[in-house]
Amino acid sequence: MTELAIRPLVEDEEHLFESLPDSGLVGQAAFGRSYRALAAQGEYRPHLTWVALRGDDVVARAAWRATTHAGQPPALDWFDFIDFEAGVRLLRAAPMATQYHLALPPGWRNSPSTADAANARIGAARVAGLLPLVERYGYRWTPDRGLPDRPGRLVFRPEADDAVVLDTFRRIHHGTLDAHARRAAGDKGPEAAARKDLDIVNRMPRAREWLRLAYTPEGEPVGLMTTSWFREPLAGFAGVLPEHRGNGYSYDLLVEMMHLLVAEGAETIIGNADTTNHPMVSALARAGWPIVELRIHLA
Repeated sequence: MTELAIRPLVEDEEHLFESLPDSGLVGQAAFGRSYRALAAQGEYRPHLTWVALRGDDVVARAAWRATTHAGQPPALDWFDFIDFEAGVRLLRAAPMATQYHLALPPGWRNSPSTADAANARIGAARVAGLLPLVERYGYRWTPDRGLPDRPGRLVFRPEADDAVVLDTFRRIHHGTLDAHARRAAGDKGPEAAARKDLDIVNRMPRAREWLRLAYTPEGEPVGLMTTSWFREPLAGFAGVLPEHRGNGYSYDLLVEMMHLLVAEGAETIIGNADTTNHPMVSALARAGWPIVELRIHLA
């Protein structure tokens, strides 16, 4: 058998990446997204795109999402192969140590061919050392779904003091249902997990400017929300302090995000929620957000 060669792309090799046949059942192709189009938008870059070749034929490929800052890319979100072993070896050889986010159509488990395609990718990623972390719903709101009125139960204020924001993140993480926050706190402690979230807010376009702390009319802190606009308007983070959970405040935070982005001209907003984060899933459903995809995160 021809020796396997694994390497990143160089400029103008989009055709090489796209030479691998794709069933379009799962991953980016399942949603009509092409590598070439996403690369043209800056989503992918040659040095973050790797292929495994036998001779001149691509037998496995992987693309990591580009980022606006130095360091590791945020995630691997394009990975497929026609040779299972080559796919495993590609993931082991590439130097990007990130999560793998596999995009799936809703109801993917009900289609045997789609489930087979998904499980093949998950299986290769697991052999390469990644383990399932969480499944997330992907949402897309558009104005035809209606913009809910603000409930009016909370008062929202900007907060310039990073120490106050950091303390709020730290308190929100106590008992959180967010799998990524739990994992970060378990790996490095609650302080490091809170700092990681603050760092993300400070990096994302306008997220720090749009961050709001939420209070009762009497001035008691309830939680925190922030949003961003990176290529598309994004419903970012909504967290409720432990002592105020069970009152449906996730909905209030979400609606405030929506109003903020619509006031800025947003005609569509994307968002995500862990399938196990029932308060946030309920809030999104109540606010009229349809589920458009699922993503399995492996870490």
